[in-house]
Amino acid sequence: MNTIIRTENLSKQYGETPAVVDLNLRVQEGEVFGILGPNGSGKTTTILMLLGLTEPTSGRVEVLGLDPAREPLKVKARVGYLPDSMGFYEELTARENLAYIGKLNQIPRAELDGRIEEATARMGLSPEVLDNPVGTFSHGMRQRLGLTELLLKKPEVIILDEPTLGLDPEAAHAFLDLVRGLEQEGMTILLASHLLHQVQAVCDRVGLFHEGRMVLEGSVRDLASQVLGRAYRVRVHATGDALQDHLRKIPGVQRVEQISDAELAVECERDLRSEIAKTIVEANGNLYSMQLGELSLDDVYTHYFKELAYAA
Repeated sequence: MNTIIRTENLSKQYGETPAVVDLNLRVQEGEVFGILGPNGSGKTTTILMLLGLTEPTSGRVEVLGLDPAREPLKVKARVGYLPDSMGFYEELTARENLAYIGKLNQIPRAELDGRIEEATARMGLSPEVLDNPVGTFSHGMRQRLGLTELLLKKPEVIILDEPTLGLDPEAAHAFLDLVRGLEQEGMTILLASHLLHQVQAVCDRVGLFHEGRMVLEGSVRDLASQVLGRAYRVRVHATGDALQDHLRKIPGVQRVEQISDAELAVECERDLRSEIAKTIVEANGNLYSMQLGELSLDDVYTHYFKELAYAA
């Protein structure tokens, strides 16, 4: 696959304080990559370097084959950026704000109206909404308008920094649906957040940042295998004597937890449903149902930082 974003030993230091340290990042064409970490872990500084808004202290960065520090305008022309708080002219309508942004991006007048219509339709903004002043918009509507603004210039890459911060659950869910829609159209997206469930919901791969370093990288399943030694959780509805003991003996089973009298959670390194069913039957148990799920990013995150605290 084509690598859209590439960094090599990228570092940024503010005085004596390191913000990003030796970052080696690869984002492939058409994927959604999540940058995850607590506040102060280096997420926003990384984004600023990718956009050419701050220069690296050392290392290299390429976005679409361009060096953002040397060619920031070329990068900005091809990359859309949605910060955690978008600035609009409050007294102007949404349509007027979009038209102004279109002119700043030198979109030909003959194309601009069509682009506004196309982008607002994709984002679910009705003509009636477009003619209201932005000062009357909720935070969720502003974020939707911000994403609409990005689509006006038809970017090849979209970078989102804490895009659902401050949204209520319903608005956040709707916004993430919009992001999924862009991914399905082949858009390359970099999303920075500290909200684990949202990152897991939309991202193909995740980079976990800690104190300026990307300490883990991969799919949620990969990270679960790396950190926990297991990637799957099978919920088993069954009854029988000493089923936990029998299930723990299956090769590849890492943990068995009794959830209720007739329900167990079996965590394993691969899909072991057939082995689990066979073991229950051979132990003269009664198997009613099984449901396969993956371990969550929350499981990985919590365990990783617990281990760090323990080591310290």
